[in-house]
Amino acid sequence: MKYWKKLTREQRLVRIQNALKDNVNFSTDASLGYPASKLDGKVFYDDAPFLKDAPVLQTFVANPNHIGCHTYGRSEKAFKGTQEIEREVLDIIATDIFKAQPGSYDGYIAPGGTEANIQALWIYRNYFINEYGAKPEEIAILASEDTHYSIPKGSNLLLLDFIKTPVHFKSRYIDETALEGLVMAARMAGKKYFIVVANMGTTMFGSVDEAEVYTDLLKKYGLTYKLHIDGAYGGFVYPFSNTGSKLNFENPDISSVTIDAHKMLQAPYGTGIFICRKGLIENVLTKEAEYVEGMDLTLCGSRSGANAIAVWMILTTYGPHGWAEKINTLHMRTNWLCKELDALGIEYFREPYMNIVTIKSEYVPEEIALRFNLVPQKHDKNNQWYKIVVMDHVETDHLAQFTEAFKNGMPEGEKSKYTAITENITEDTHFVRY
Repeated sequence: MKYWKKLTREQRLVRIQNALKDNVNFSTDASLGYPASKLDGKVFYDDAPFLKDAPVLQTFVANPNHIGCHTYGRSEKAFKGTQEIEREVLDIIATDIFKAQPGSYDGYIAPGGTEANIQALWIYRNYFINEYGAKPEEIAILASEDTHYSIPKGSNLLLLDFIKTPVHFKSRYIDETALEGLVMAARMAGKKYFIVVANMGTTMFGSVDEAEVYTDLLKKYGLTYKLHIDGAYGGFVYPFSNTGSKLNFENPDISSVTIDAHKMLQAPYGTGIFICRKGLIENVLTKEAEYVEGMDLTLCGSRSGANAIAVWMILTTYGPHGWAEKINTLHMRTNWLCKELDALGIEYFREPYMNIVTIKSEYVPEEIALRFNLVPQKHDKNNQWYKIVVMDHVETDHLAQFTEAFKNGMPEGEKSKYTAITENITEDTHFVRY
């Protein structure tokens, strides 16, 4: 690892306190021109004794504004100390996790994955307009039906057509025949430029798209595209569980990645991360932000620096090996659950490298779904799936209680039916891929 190091508690505290010293101090400095301040002292006590050992809370009270993009040009000098820590976070994620060359990327810590995904769509829409003279009606967004709702939301905001590609019901693989038909129809309708969104861990299934399914087809027909990876959930899981993954910047087709720190990393909401290759983010420069030192290249503008500090704290507390061990533990718990479901004859989907298990709704009694707070695919009578996400708080004991509920809650007739099914199940039988 080039940038990602495990630090001691004292090293982390000193690093953040020094960064805050490099920021403007609204308590002591004569800072007359900023429409900002530390948090209100009558409500948030900056002299509380517990703050001295809580660097993230110190940053929260100091309230640094990380407006702008600190990998590109200048930024507001009043917050240069904590901005440097944000750059360190991006170095770790872009280079050490997603295998970019040092200095070859831009990005920022956004207020959530939805914004980070829309940032990508916005950049590529403007890129096609600026570089090719494209008209908005010639640009389309291409993604699977399992894609997060932030993509159709961005489609609506940016006035771009969204082409939703079907997936196979059981495998969640992209239906390649349907995809080709949709692309050909779009081409006939005048679409020339495609913003492709491939998933690294969909919200409902944890499924991972094969990006080449999109790019090979678009190359076959000579169509122009940009490829974005939505790793909002899977970005802190999949690269560690599948070390052979090609969903990173070593793949020249990939232009950007979104990762959420407030999911697997357990950072405060909302903390999304957006990273793209150099030469792209300037397509969304807001020239009218003339009073901002440097350039505003983000959708949100002002954002909290405390979120960047929280991500840095988590990454440097674990280090790369500690984080890999954590993901391995969750992977083992997920494997345990899948074996139990196999033994019960319950059908489910599970991407082998992810910690999400999505069970067919026909196997889940409503009382069990309610008792264990399972999340349905749809909150109506048409629901077909319930998902379990094996997060850090979900221990094997909890999963055992869940599977025992099936055994204890089955009527005798049902128990005998499942016994008959499981008699034919071998150790290698899985209801995972079809």
